Amino acid sequence: MPDYHDDLRLAHVLADAADAATMERFKALDLQVETKPDMTPVTEADKAAEELIRGQLRRARPRDAVLGEEYGLEGDGPRRWVIDPIDGTKNYVRGVPVWATLISLMEAGEGGYRPVVGVVSAPALGRRWWAAKGAGAYTGRSLTSATRIHVSKVPEIADASFAYSSLTGWEEQGRLDGFLDLTRACWRTRGYGDFWPYMMVAEGSIDICAEPELSLWDMAANAIVVEEAGGSFTSLDGVPGVDGGNAAASNGLLHPELLGYLDRRS
Repeated sequence: MPDYHDDLRLAHVLADAADAATMERFKALDLQVETKPDMTPVTEADKAAEELIRGQLRRARPRDAVLGEEYGLEGDGPRRWVIDPIDGTKNYVRGVPVWATLISLMEAGEGGYRPVVGVVSAPALGRRWWAAKGAGAYTGRSLTSATRIHVSKVPEIADASFAYSSLTGWEEQGRLDGFLDLTRACWRTRGYGDFWPYMMVAEGSIDICAEPELSLWDMAANAIVVEEAGGSFTSLDGVPGVDGGNAAASNGLLHPELLGYLDRRS
């Protein structure tokens, strides 16, 4: 199995730089916010963090491609860095500390690109999670100050804690009835949103989560952390990987039942 330690170490360096840039502007009274064509917000901090990461990657990994939410795809080849400079921009704009920089390295293989390294850094929460293929998943301040994490062992939906982002997308896809049935069947539900539910699945504090509409940069880093923690990460249709445009994540034990609920169409 390839050794991704150097790539993981670089991803931490990139996350450190992004954390400094985003925290400097978090809660700034003069923060500049624009509306993108898809009607979602983007701030000067989103753009600055992505530009910073891209600049460092050009120097450190000039042969690798880079795909980011704000500036698209640059380069090509079998290795591709995928960046979401601020996942949770709406929270960032309102001063809510639940947002993170997502950095992933994907490699081409059979069936397309797959994440092999992921770092999820949430500086306003004082948290960071990461994983590399075959090396497990961890949380901590740095590579040298880390705790390995594992998904829960909850085997029944009736005992499970379920997290989601919002209701709107489920209704648009005709999956709202199944979604609501799932919330009624679970022990507990909470709308944490964005990257955080996936990290909580990975560290075993919740058991299942799902979102009806996502982009690649929303999923790549999250997916490798969940999988290396022993969990499952698929599309809502059960296809492994991050190409489905939506996601379901679980401790693995609950995955078939999770997908069964979310496949109930109205």
